[in-house]
Amino acid sequence: RPQLKIIYYISPQVWAWNRRRIPQMGRYLDLMLCIFPFEAELYNQSGLRTVFVGHPMLESLRAKKTATARERHLVGLFPGSRSREIRKILPTMLKAALRIAEIEPATRFEIAAASPALQREIAPMVDASRLRLAKVIVASGDAASTMQRAQVGVVASGTATLEAAYFRLPFVLVYRVTWLTYLAARLVVKVKHLGMPNVLAGREIVPEFIQHHATPNSIADAMLQLITDGKARSLMISEFDAVIAKLGDEGASMAAARIILQEIAPV
Repeated sequence: RPQLKIIYYISPQVWAWNRRRIPQMGRYLDLMLCIFPFEAELYNQSGLRTVFVGHPMLESLRAKKTATARERHLVGLFPGSRSREIRKILPTMLKAALRIAEIEPATRFEIAAASPALQREIAPMVDASRLRLAKVIVASGDAASTMQRAQVGVVASGTATLEAAYFRLPFVLVYRVTWLTYLAARLVVKVKHLGMPNVLAGREIVPEFIQHHATPNSIADAMLQLITDGKARSLMISEFDAVIAKLGDEGASMAAARIILQEIAPV
């Protein structure tokens, strides 16, 4: 129907894996509302009318923001929100934590479990590690609290990397999947960086340890540098502030709603 307008809110990440789809999207869409600033530039260049409205995540994270002080010697571990990725990533995180604890004995660790079910799944993995249980807490459903209290963190690739940047938590990024998944992704993914803070910055501001590079020793060494070097932490935090500023104001959902209403209003 010619009078029907098609508006797409929150772009698929074709800029990362298949930019050839963009002209095709332009033929079918009247308007794209995107949540990352570089998407608007990319789509507009292709002829698809696009408006950057800001990132709606900022609205939910603001409600979780507290005045909690950082706890010295506390390291946050964020192994993801799905059982499969936790099984791939957390054992490596725990081995890295063990190395950190051997070098910095005062260090404590808090693992953020996304749900009580994942908390129950994580607990035996911690028990099987050589970390003293007194040094490890498994917290359920409150990653934002851990991100605001920890001094540094290890974060699985995903939305949590932007959350950590928002809460100004210096961290390193870890990504591990099955080799088949990794090789398939290598064939289609066309971006230099995996973590969204690095994508937005256009360079590596957060160390990325991906697949075979995600070894306990390499992760621990990068973490120890952050733990012991206050200037490195401060520099990363300032980079985070610049990245989050690129995501716009905290009214993304309302901005998107206003634009949609304007588009569908009778002429």
